[in-house]
Amino acid sequence: MSPRELQRLLEAVAAGEVTPEAAAARLAELPFADLGFAKLDLHRELRLGLPEAVYAEGKTSDDLARIVERLLAAHGRVLVTRLAPGPAAELQAGAAPGAVYHQRARVLTCGDLAAPAGPPIAVLAAGTSDLPVAEEAAVCAEWCGHPVDRAFDVGVAGLHRLLGRLPELRGAGVVIAVAGMDGALPTVVASLVPAPVVAVPTSVGYGASFGGLAPLLTMLNGCAPGVGVVNIDNGYGAAILASRIAGLARRLDTAAAAVRPVAP
Repeated sequence: MSPRELQRLLEAVAAGEVTPEAAAARLAELPFADLGFAKLDLHRELRLGLPEAVYAEGKTSDDLARIVERLLAAHGRVLVTRLAPGPAAELQAGAAPGAVYHQRARVLTCGDLAAPAGPPIAVLAAGTSDLPVAEEAAVCAEWCGHPVDRAFDVGVAGLHRLLGRLPELRGAGVVIAVAGMDGALPTVVASLVPAPVVAVPTSVGYGASFGGLAPLLTMLNGCAPGVGVVNIDNGYGAAILASRIAGLARRLDTAAAAVRPVAP
């Protein structure tokens, strides 16, 4: 149940249109709906502002269909990550008609998205091979209701490509920097822009990159402050962290505007 649905239900009870018993029955699934093989956290949007997302890997097509149907019924929208093309097509044909499959990101989105608001989240990819993770971050950030500026193939192997995007990057509320190989991009970005930087190491690279461990350690040991690091290839996690940072800034701006004195 979304906050909007809960508000309508409480208003209906207050108006005498729904009995307290009927409302209690509808609320029985808070905080979760038990499907047997999964317990869906329908209360998450009320607590955190966003519904639960679905991680597709390891789930059968039937699992995904039942989960997506229930989340759509509760929230009117759903986000599925790490989804292969075949299961995506099955969802589009059945449980999630009208859904959009973002193939490079391996993400499926369905339902009404929040109107973009606030300063943009900038998503940078060091190289073209980092694009699947960068696109996962970008699509998920858009689903969270943020405008997104993409800047791809701007790694430190050709620093001039990054410097050419600096004016727009300096206007971002948060920067997500995705890089494999040496993983140096987030540290460079953090030394050039005022926004916090969310660093995402990828498993792109030759043997000594150890499947993303080398860029992860580089990002953790970077000398420029203001960088937070998520797990290897975790574009979704980067988007959620960036969204929460941006959302906090938005709430602080709103609170400051509410107490700001009006000029005579």
